[in-house]
Amino acid sequence: MPATTPRYRGVFPVVPTTFTEHGALDLESQKRAVDFMIDAGSDGLCILANFSEQFLLSDEERDILTRTVLEHVAGRVPVIVTTTHFSTDVCLARSQQAERYGAAMVMVMPPYHGATFRVPEAAVEGFYRRLSDGLGIPIMVQDAPAAGTPLSAPFLARMAREIEQVRYFKIETAGAADKLRELIRLGGNAVEGPWDGEEAITLLADLEAGATGAMTGGGFPDGIQTIVRAHRAGDRDATFAAYQRWLPLINHENRQAGFLAAKALMKEGGVIACEAPRHPWPHIRPAARAELIDIARRLDPLVLRWAR
Repeated sequence: MPATTPRYRGVFPVVPTTFTEHGALDLESQKRAVDFMIDAGSDGLCILANFSEQFLLSDEERDILTRTVLEHVAGRVPVIVTTTHFSTDVCLARSQQAERYGAAMVMVMPPYHGATFRVPEAAVEGFYRRLSDGLGIPIMVQDAPAAGTPLSAPFLARMAREIEQVRYFKIETAGAADKLRELIRLGGNAVEGPWDGEEAITLLADLEAGATGAMTGGGFPDGIQTIVRAHRAGDRDATFAAYQRWLPLINHENRQAGFLAAKALMKEGGVIACEAPRHPWPHIRPAARAELIDIARRLDPLVLRWAR
């Protein structure tokens, strides 16, 4: 485990972006989603991530959402803002703007575009170094398959040791637990936040490996918290039992419903007005949605009761 006490730890679920049936931003539903997620026990929130459909948003909408969410949260919990962009200058400008609005941290994937546009390791390091030089808040490196950029544990640990604000790492690649162990071993105190991702599908193994945070889907933070808090208390039996209880819903989100799971649950519970994605992303399949709701009802998460 890292020897330092992390500034941020626990469950930081991704906030879905809410739209109307016609694809416009629905800011009232957005605020209600945030309120629900805080009431459900989230230690913090993350906005504009891939699970927020960030790739379907304009720059103007990103600005509106960042301001709206941070003003509405009003310091109740820390908020991580995803600022990923291929261009170093654009990513830095996004990150500085998020910091001005009150973001606790920014989350950034390495530079990539499509299936083939990548930069070499030295350029990735330079990218994060320039971000760090322009920021006064921590940077979370999002190590996710979507970027298609190999980020070895030794490379990540070296950036943690040598780049001031690179302190948090969300590991979502295959073999995440082993990578977390190696990152913690190599990075020591410089790795302030080794985190789990990918909707908590590997959460049990990642917690055992030393993860101190979990960035999950936003539909049932209360369920994820039962796992994380039991582990923090050192009760391995309770941790296993909680993970076993919530795994069917975690698995269905990760493998079947994807990022639309949170909005489907929120719509079913009356938290938001519309669960539609933005075109051209397809709607959740009816069978997958029905199975999602059936699993959730068996577990009775707050999302199905919060607005009643």
